[in-house]
Amino acid sequence: MRAFFMFDTLKSLLRIPEQKQSRTSRLIAIESGGRARWTPRDYAALTREGYTRNAIVHRAVRLIAESVGGVSFLLQEGAAEHTAHPLLDLIARPNPRQDGAAFLESVASHLLLSGNAYVEAVSVGGAAGDSVRELYALRPDRMKVVPGPDGWPSAFDYTVAGATVRFDQNVAQPPILHLTLFNPLDDYYGLSPLEAAAVAVDTHNSAARWNKALLDNAARPSGALVYAGPEGAVMADAQFERLKKELADQYQGTANAGRPLLLEGGLDWKAMSLSPKDMDFMEAKHSAAREIALAFGVPPMLLAIPGDNTYSNYQEANRVFWRGTVLPLANRIGAALTQWLAPGFGASLALVVDADRIEALSADRAALWERVTKAPFLTVNEKRNAVGYGAIAGGDGFGSGS
Repeated sequence: MRAFFMFDTLKSLLRIPEQKQSRTSRLIAIESGGRARWTPRDYAALTREGYTRNAIVHRAVRLIAESVGGVSFLLQEGAAEHTAHPLLDLIARPNPRQDGAAFLESVASHLLLSGNAYVEAVSVGGAAGDSVRELYALRPDRMKVVPGPDGWPSAFDYTVAGATVRFDQNVAQPPILHLTLFNPLDDYYGLSPLEAAAVAVDTHNSAARWNKALLDNAARPSGALVYAGPEGAVMADAQFERLKKELADQYQGTANAGRPLLLEGGLDWKAMSLSPKDMDFMEAKHSAAREIALAFGVPPMLLAIPGDNTYSNYQEANRVFWRGTVLPLANRIGAALTQWLAPGFGASLALVVDADRIEALSADRAALWERVTKAPFLTVNEKRNAVGYGAIAGGDGFGSGS
């Protein structure tokens, strides 16, 4: 018995200290037992043409994601509200490299660009049942769903440069949270606003490239050189090639804009003009930009797109943006996080956005307070409950309350 006790003590001394670390930070090859279901869309191409090369998409995504990252969450348990809780601390500082705002911004951006967002939970010892201490937003283009026998995802494969980590979901605390935007044609992957606006993005980018090419050509439509030699005569091949080279070297590009054209040998320049309607590519760009803004749920006025006077002023457009786009997305992310993490904290919790701290909704809040204050049929506690405050002693009677 003494020898067994000494052996057990020696094992505890030699045990490697527990560490918190994302499994994706050091990729290892794992033998694949199932086959990953590959996404049918090209996330990289959509993101490259949209987010990195289109100012409207870039600004729309940044505006929504930064707004979601800037909201404050309330943690509720039934009618009670927690002001201090480990889950609130986890959301405020999800990992050593990101604060809560940057983490939520990453999750929201992935949803808007891919239609999918993946969050990895890291426990103290990395085993099932251990409390979650860190959260990481993983790139959606590297994550693949592995369906189980019942059709639901049983695991996720995270692949980088041929190396794969498999996250088994059949544990008490699933290591991966998969958020999706509704896709009527796919059982596993979501549909992003960027994919819905792909045609408008291509139109906007093509119009921008056309305008750039027009500027490179001295902001004028092309013309034609007409050879007016003897009847039936044509230019020799050598003359034709020399003329093309001279035009390319000496007259094309912005550096040669306005340079007079020197003609010889019966050549005549005929300008090829287009009507103002045919040249109105700016309106085509603005129309495509409004369609992109519509797909992302951002009022065009907030993106400085001209020609849209739907809203009477900027404040009204901003209020609609928060009510119709930011709050639903932020509350959905909060609900998904609590449904995923709350069981590990042993409580029925709910993360909801604190709308009182949103400056853009202050007018709505003031109107609510005015309506509640002027309601003579409500008790003091009913008025307090209507505006989000708890009951007070002696507040069941009618009165002004404060």
